[in-house]
Amino acid sequence: MLRGIGATVALPWLDSMGAVTSWAAPVDGKAAPAPNRMAFLYVPNGKNMADWTPKTEGALTDLPAILQPLAKVKDDLLILTGLTADKARAHGDGGGDHARALGAFLTGCQPRKTDGADIRSGVSVDQVAAGRLADVTRLPSLEIGGEAGSMAGNCDSGYSCVYSSTMSWRSATQPLPKEVNPKLVFERLFGSGGDAERAKRDARRKSVLDFVREDSADLKNKLGSNDQRKLDEYFSAIRDVEQRIARADKLPPVKTPDYKAPATIPANYAEHLRILADLMVLAFQADVTRVCTFVLANEGSNKPYPFAGVPEGHHDLSHHGNDAKKKEKIRDINKFHTTQLAYLIEKLKSVTEGDGTLLDHCMLAYGSGNSDGNAHNHEDLPILVAGRGCGTIKTGRHLKFAKETPLNNLWLSMLDRMDVKLNNLGDSTGHLPGLKG
Repeated sequence: MLRGIGATVALPWLDSMGAVTSWAAPVDGKAAPAPNRMAFLYVPNGKNMADWTPKTEGALTDLPAILQPLAKVKDDLLILTGLTADKARAHGDGGGDHARALGAFLTGCQPRKTDGADIRSGVSVDQVAAGRLADVTRLPSLEIGGEAGSMAGNCDSGYSCVYSSTMSWRSATQPLPKEVNPKLVFERLFGSGGDAERAKRDARRKSVLDFVREDSADLKNKLGSNDQRKLDEYFSAIRDVEQRIARADKLPPVKTPDYKAPATIPANYAEHLRILADLMVLAFQADVTRVCTFVLANEGSNKPYPFAGVPEGHHDLSHHGNDAKKKEKIRDINKFHTTQLAYLIEKLKSVTEGDGTLLDHCMLAYGSGNSDGNAHNHEDLPILVAGRGCGTIKTGRHLKFAKETPLNNLWLSMLDRMDVKLNNLGDSTGHLPGLKG
């Protein structure tokens, strides 16, 4: 049972549950196979784009070097060329492309340049979907990552570290920190202890929440507008916990999956990423959540990759100055990341669900808010989507879009497939054509 935040794990999706969204509508009178899920995976410092971009548009045939680890699942991929994260550009704010790249990636909003408490970006696409699905699953969303990061301080040319390490934004001023410890992710999903222990923990939570609310009632009248806003956000988070507790009481329990609970953060980076991938698959399979963000490494990360034959730091190498040997090492780091992506995709594809696989009922968006790390450019981004989104995406292709097509147009189109209808999100200009073929 899921008990980590006062909830119990949902039942896995069953065929008899039928369609959940209009995008998973019945076909020829038959019930839709499963609900849609969406996940966003981020890798830092851009790519060596010559080794990422397929040479021809249309059917995926020969994959370039960075995509080679995905050869077994190429028919499940949609490579998208031409998308732009305009709000990751400076627009008069000077340096800080790494912070802006991740801060704007899912929001399409210009992050405020500050290393203080007055951070600001925008609502991220995952949280738009999570809000829509809040009453359907145990957890509205799951935020995980392979590298810890600070939520304060100056990490990039006057930008707060929160921008470089956080992908998900519940509101313009509320970033959602990722969890990097697989043990804590597992506990959040599936918890530990018995029903009596969960009930006691929920009662304690409610008692504390009630006390904090009452104790701060007089304080709010004495605060300035900025502090009042922070307090309102704090109580918004409290209400969210309360709603989760109440929702958990109404949903049926399920046994913990047959998966050994992680003990700690593995020293081996590849193993760390794969355990997190396993947990994401379990969360989708058990219908604990249908929305996930996964930051493989923080933007601007200078992590070395000796296990991939690259002992130098990633960020340092990304400023390759067109040096051929450095570009080869960037390619090898990029291939390491797509190897981890291949593991996740194959894992999803191995799970039978309804009339297909779990992957068939997912949309995994993978990429970076930087294109060439040496140039710090944010157009023609390296973006791919894996999974067919319950039959609403035609994969096995490379699509090219006009220059300066907003990345947020893709996010709007993915929201459509989660039955979340919006006219705009961030700097979007419309929905992305051609995804259905």
